[in-house]
Amino acid sequence: MDSEELAEIAAEACNDLKAKNIHLIRIDEVSSIADWILITEGLSDVQVRSIIRSVENRLKEKANILPLRKEGINEGKWALLDYGDLIVNVLLSEQRAFYKLEAFWSNGMTKIYSNK
Repeated sequence: MDSEELAEIAAEACNDLKAKNIHLIRIDEVSSIADWILITEGLSDVQVRSIIRSVENRLKEKANILPLRKEGINEGKWALLDYGDLIVNVLLSEQRAFYKLEAFWSNGMTKIYSNK
């Protein structure tokens, strides 16, 4: 399974839990840290944690992979799952507006995920 398929599975898991503004950014041509970054938001810390659990469970089930690293899950303000080729960021709306990750990665190719 390639990194784009992993990113799509993660985006689908986010969408299933009503995550807002799901952006997939291809960064493999501008950075060596990953192929894709997924950025999305939840409306509460509970929703952020639920979205992260959904992504982790879905990628384990469909791709048989576990994250190499997890950050911020207990706090639920900005949670991160690092899968090597894919980095998943789930933030509260206020955190997303403050950090502006899409602007930081604006030299990558962005796909706005929508349920098909």
